[in-house]
Amino acid sequence: MIPNLQNDFRNLPIGIFDSGVGGLTVYRALHERLPDERFVYLGDTARVPYGTKSLATVERYAIENSRFLAGHGIKMLVVACNTASALALPAIRAAVDLDVVGVIGPGARAAVKTTKEKRIGVIATEATVSSGAYAQAIAKVDESVGVIERACPLFVSLAEEGWADSDEARSIAEKYLKDIAAANVDTLVLGCTHYPILKRVIQETVGEDVQLIDSGEATAEEVAALLKEKNLARESSSQSANARQLCDDLDHFYVTDAAARFARVAERFLGSSPKVLEAVEVWGQDELRTS
Repeated sequence: MIPNLQNDFRNLPIGIFDSGVGGLTVYRALHERLPDERFVYLGDTARVPYGTKSLATVERYAIENSRFLAGHGIKMLVVACNTASALALPAIRAAVDLDVVGVIGPGARAAVKTTKEKRIGVIATEATVSSGAYAQAIAKVDESVGVIERACPLFVSLAEEGWADSDEARSIAEKYLKDIAAANVDTLVLGCTHYPILKRVIQETVGEDVQLIDSGEATAEEVAALLKEKNLARESSSQSANARQLCDDLDHFYVTDAAARFARVAERFLGSSPKVLEAVEVWGQDELRTS
């Protein structure tokens, strides 16, 4: 019998990489939007943060991560890291023979689709704001849209420490978002994968009239559309979609360092720790298991 190679390819997992733990919010969005799919996640926790690195270094890290995941048999790659999405997508696409989806383009397109007054705010890390990647992506869709950007670096620590709903978070949000609120934006892009963890505090600070755009959710929508367009959606199994839990044993997680800390933060972000978590090295050769 000749194997059905197309079916075999459709049943491969989707690969996701990030410089650390923030991409878990993208994993969650993808899992919720595509519950029949399986995922392989790589967090490059040994080399985080990427935002302080040169373009050449970010490209090298991103290519190594992408090749590692491609070597594990994936059908599509999601770049959950905003810095790598801003700087390295062309290099990644040249390095792996797969469809590659970043988080910046989907977030920008969703924001332009949502705004009515053509005033969009973007909050992100200092590196992402400095790159101008979101403003450029928004302008590519509609040059008439006004964009105001603000770096909110402390939001990352607040999310990872589990302080997203604290008085400190509210005080810091008020300081960071004062300019955004004064600009009368009607749409705000959460341009860092950590920021959805602080969605409640951010919404309270900017007001209920401002529509928040989670770039992870926007990416999940575009991935779903691409799977449908290319007939790559996984075949439904006898297991119902509702039975698929976050971090179940069908999803595999890799980190390049600090696996125990990753597991703790994952529990804060997702409500459960990864059941299959391995520490690896991704540079120098395809894979060196370290634990």
